[in-house]
Amino acid sequence: MALDGSAYLDALPKLLAISWISLSIALAAMVLGLCGGVTLLLLRVLKWPLLSLLIAALRSIVLGVPVLVLILFAYYVLPAIGLNLSPVVAGTLALGLCSAVFMSEIFGGALTAIPPGQVEAGAALGLGPLCVWSRVLLPQIFRLSIGPLVNEFTILLKATALLSVITVTDMMRTAQQIYAVNYRPFETLLAVATIYVAINIVASRLGDKLQSMTRHGMR
Repeated sequence: MALDGSAYLDALPKLLAISWISLSIALAAMVLGLCGGVTLLLLRVLKWPLLSLLIAALRSIVLGVPVLVLILFAYYVLPAIGLNLSPVVAGTLALGLCSAVFMSEIFGGALTAIPPGQVEAGAALGLGPLCVWSRVLLPQIFRLSIGPLVNEFTILLKATALLSVITVTDMMRTAQQIYAVNYRPFETLLAVATIYVAINIVASRLGDKLQSMTRHGMR
């Protein structure tokens, strides 16, 4: 089958116009993941037996269950217990939950790279635990995690394509609607891939720039 350039060029602006939905969902899930990841990290540090057991169970579920299943669970199962969520909200929460677990692992790894003496020095200066975390540890954890966090964002962005199964009108669902009319799935999906790659390249470059800025700021 020959490549139809006109079908590709026709689909590209239509998909680009809807790309903000996929991007906004990924960004919202990223924010939820950041907040949830920090919370899970702090709860893990407390080492309370019951909390540790619950966090371990949550980690096992998220790591062991496909993201698509979690999305379908949030949209179709939660209403059975009274939580009626829109497709966008259900999908964003599912992605945010997955991201929170992965980010807690990222932050945990970054925490181990920070010399323990910094915590002891903060305590010696009279800083309370909250102050040590907010002023000493968390800024360094975020700085050390920039690269993995950029990778996590690209994963989230690509995962938004799964939300088309719960009727979210994102780029993937729009692409399905387009090639259902023009019968050119290859060119249409190629346009989708082009946009995803472009956004991820921009995100990676911004991440590299941010990493460079933080390195210079530490000198």
